[in-house]
Amino acid sequence: MNRATLDLWVGVFVAIGLGSLLFLALKVGNLSFSSGGETYQLQAKFDNIGGLKVRGAVKSAGVVVGRVSQIQLDPEAFVAVVTMHVDNRYKFPSDTFATINTSGLLGEQYIGFDVGGDTEMLKDGDTVKKTQSAVVLEKLISQFMFDKAAGDTGNGKK
Repeated sequence: MNRATLDLWVGVFVAIGLGSLLFLALKVGNLSFSSGGETYQLQAKFDNIGGLKVRGAVKSAGVVVGRVSQIQLDPEAFVAVVTMHVDNRYKFPSDTFATINTSGLLGEQYIGFDVGGDTEMLKDGDTVKKTQSAVVLEKLISQFMFDKAAGDTGNGKK
């Protein structure tokens, strides 16, 4: 094999390697080149969104059905307003419950849809009325620690 052929094959493998790294980076970052098809917009209001980020997943039964497109603070009610784009293939009842969940113990946060039984479906621009905010691990730990400290009288009895 001559030097030019060897250089050509090395270049091909380097290009394939760089393309693979780009593909993995886009997958890890929840990005893509495609638009993903037609979507409709929903909003939900939460007291606390925890670590939810734009481009976070919207899941129902573990299936990604949409993405978070915008997060804003309502200056009058002081709640987070989360705007989501949901794939047109998936329609949800108007009594759907939106919760902020965490993948694993310290994983990424996403919005989970628990569907209701209403016959009327959510439409473009609707607001999901029933929501549950994120559980903040630090709050739970501090609450547990302060409850333990308050219950301890110092003489070994509670």
